[in-house]
Amino acid sequence: MGLTVDYRNVVKNPSFLPEMLALTNGEREVPVICRGAEVTIGWQGRS
Repeated sequence: MGLTVDYRNVVKNPSFLPEMLALTNGEREVPVICRGAEVTIGWQGRS
């Protein structure tokens, strides 16, 4: 099976933003979310 992840939505909860920036060397990266056969790229399907 795949890895377990803890999704942090910085749009809905901006308090996660400092943690996200610390983990990504200060860069905002585009997420890729896979749910079964469905793949979403970007925030709410937008990059």
